[in-house]
Amino acid sequence: MASEYPGAGYTVSIRLSYDNGRRKLANITTNIADADGDITSVELVRTHKGRITRDITLNAFNEEHAIVLTKRLRKLKGVRVVAVSDPNFAVHLGGKIALRSRTPVKNHRDLAQVYTPGVGRVSSYIAKNKESVWSLTSKANTVAVVSDGTAVLGLGDIGPEAAMPVMEGKAILFKELGQVDAWPICLDTKDPDEIVDTVKHLAPGFGGINLEDISAPRCFYIEDRLKEELDIPIFHDDQHGTAVVVLAALINALKVTDRDIGSIKAIQTGAGASGVATAKMLMSAGLKDITIFDRKGAIHKDRDDLQNNEAKLWAAENTNPGNIVGSPRDALDGADLFLGLSGPGVIESEDLEKMNQDAIVFALANPDPEVSPEEAHKYVRIVATGRSDYPNQINNALCFPGLFRGVLDVRATTINEEMKIAAAQALADTVPNRDLSDEYIIPSIFNNKVATNVAKAVSDVALKTGVARRSRSHSGEHFPNLSRIKI
Repeated sequence: MASEYPGAGYTVSIRLSYDNGRRKLANITTNIADADGDITSVELVRTHKGRITRDITLNAFNEEHAIVLTKRLRKLKGVRVVAVSDPNFAVHLGGKIALRSRTPVKNHRDLAQVYTPGVGRVSSYIAKNKESVWSLTSKANTVAVVSDGTAVLGLGDIGPEAAMPVMEGKAILFKELGQVDAWPICLDTKDPDEIVDTVKHLAPGFGGINLEDISAPRCFYIEDRLKEELDIPIFHDDQHGTAVVVLAALINALKVTDRDIGSIKAIQTGAGASGVATAKMLMSAGLKDITIFDRKGAIHKDRDDLQNNEAKLWAAENTNPGNIVGSPRDALDGADLFLGLSGPGVIESEDLEKMNQDAIVFALANPDPEVSPEEAHKYVRIVATGRSDYPNQINNALCFPGLFRGVLDVRATTINEEMKIAAAQALADTVPNRDLSDEYIIPSIFNNKVATNVAKAVSDVALKTGVARRSRSHSGEHFPNLSRIKI
């Protein structure tokens, strides 16, 4: 099986019709449970002539497991499987996003104002006053979610078409959580320079660019060039969104375990985009002792296979103060933090016994963590994962909606390190100290204070560090023949 426990990634909805008899439903649900299905809902559809029709939605390990469960139900006496569907596919039919007009067009006057001839006056004004594009178009609240589909979720290089559902989902989270309008831009090229040029050509219509699911090390080059050549915020979420949320969770985990970030020993697996960016941010926040492992073992100064990877060269020069060699299992002795940003099964739960008392494990590979959370709890105090079905979910959606809300509010030209650290601190502070516990170190994505707190912290620091075009209290600008308009 792909996972030790059924998860929402493999969901099936089965419509059953069965005789209305004693313990019929109990027999059905027992059979599902005996075959390791995880029922999430049971809904009555109708009753008719002594038969009941219900929709049973359940989580499975994978598609094959869902088929086994369906076949098992078909064999039950008096039970008919009417239909089988996947709710995950159902919500994607026709796409998940759509354009909604903010200005109704109900008559000729409306038409003349939103389009020709009235729009010509506005366009002429913007041509002479380019900064007014922020006030007179949707630019000020619109982000492009740009991907080439080379590093999608746990799926890898699946191409721009297959990346579209993920980018649409990202756009929904921008809107639902941060009230930011976002649009997926999936590019049919893997050439870093072509991606840079395309984004530069698109930039006039957007207030920010969110780079997504672009493989390393290309993503570093693309982000660096765009940051140099554009005057709007560029944010590679796989790198910096992960780093922000990890730092926030660590801030609170250290409070719970009464530690200081400067005194802990950290072991990290994963030296890709998120791994290197997270290590950099943790070190910016005061972490001194961190050793990073890739597939070949510890990254250290004597490795001779890193010449063509600038990110790993940085790691070799700036991490692993003890020049540790070997595997992460060997290095866990005396560690306070295990940070997994790699893949499943890189350590065994028994390896965690070598860590210090009250140790912290962030096993963030998704859907299958680096170590079983249930087993890890036997040896360490705090466990966080990237999954929604465990406590302490470290999810990038806790960062990017509020962060972009903040940068758009003050029309920031970039997102600097100070703004990212402020976002992490604001996210951590959203959980009051009185509520902190082993199983509550990070707020829920649905906590309505998250995006607001992160946005305010980010915009405040943007103003302090001089990268904001305006203050949040800005109320208007002057235009020809107009007194004042709100923007």
